[in-house]
Amino acid sequence: MSLIDTASSAAWAERPYTAAIVLANGTVIQGYGVGAEGQAEGEVCFNTAISGYQEILTDPSYAGQIITFTFPHIGNVGTNPDDIETTNLAASSGVRGCVLQAGITTPSNYRARQGLDHWLRARDIVGISGVDTRALTILIRESGMPNAVLAHHPDGMFDFDALKAKASACPSMEGAELARAVTTTQSYPWTEQGWVWDEGFAEQQNPQFHVVAVDYGIKRNILRCLASAGCRVTVVPAYATAQEILDRNPDGVFLSNGPGDPAATGEYALPVIREVVGAGVPLFGICLGHQLLGLALGGRTIKMPHGHHGSNHPVMDYTTGKVEITSMNHGFAVDRVSLPSDVEETHVSLFDGSNCGIRLRGRPVFSVQYHPEASPGPQDSHYLFRRFVEMMRARMASQPPVNAR
Repeated sequence: MSLIDTASSAAWAERPYTAAIVLANGTVIQGYGVGAEGQAEGEVCFNTAISGYQEILTDPSYAGQIITFTFPHIGNVGTNPDDIETTNLAASSGVRGCVLQAGITTPSNYRARQGLDHWLRARDIVGISGVDTRALTILIRESGMPNAVLAHHPDGMFDFDALKAKASACPSMEGAELARAVTTTQSYPWTEQGWVWDEGFAEQQNPQFHVVAVDYGIKRNILRCLASAGCRVTVVPAYATAQEILDRNPDGVFLSNGPGDPAATGEYALPVIREVVGAGVPLFGICLGHQLLGLALGGRTIKMPHGHHGSNHPVMDYTTGKVEITSMNHGFAVDRVSLPSDVEETHVSLFDGSNCGIRLRGRPVFSVQYHPEASPGPQDSHYLFRRFVEMMRARMASQPPVNAR
């Protein structure tokens, strides 16, 4: 064989598969392993954002899930310490794995400190590339979010029957209580404000309000938005009691995002939320915090077929008459039909009409389903943090001064 023939044969040689994702229904999708080696099991969802993959991969709300990115080019801007969203760096990654269309390229961004492949390995996240992610997304949209096992081994040898059995045995997200796995184990203060280009993160100066944030899986940029709005924040664990929260004499209480079935987390969270609402303290919740508030006020939650995961979701705000483009990440929703008469629906998804916000009539209590901190995503909804601050300001004006906070 000539040198030309040898080179031609090498160029056309098929690259051996080193990874596979096996769905509970037996569907096998093969590709090329990225990130950590080994196996990961969980619920497969898809995210339509075209930027912010590092924030997505470090969002504790994705605990127990495998993320399929519909945008084909993931990894081109690398990773850096500033874009990590989890506050608990010592904890294992909440997300179980990731599914990509294109292979990971060398980073091309001045903020990059590490390539995505090495970063995934360091965080023990199993990944697969070379997948037709649009076809997988269509399958999820038509059939719902399946359980699956994602496997990555350099030799490419897999026992597909065993992987299918493992995927079939994977527990459902319904009934899963995951907030305890991602919450902080002790309270701590937060004073870091939002990122400013060419300056970084500023430290808070002279905050006006004290907010206790209940951490069901809280993101850093939520805390930064609260700090930037003038709030001194104390973060407490998901299982903190109402007494522990109210004894800190907060001007407001924040209920964070988080993973899992809200009804399961609600077994210990709902009595706490009801007591805080009864105390008259302004309360603001997002994502899981929104769902928990809906349950605490007498509503119920439902599992969505494929959820909302992305940064381009239009939402109508009935309180302003405006449409916001929002960032979302949730697989459960508050059932509007179940809401009692004293709870008003304030926001609704313009994609499918699902509930995206509520408020309690006559009380400084409200919540939204989406992520107003915009990390990643548009900043249309930053006003909600100012709304929360105005509620605290109004309550302080109507209350006698407190000497120590």
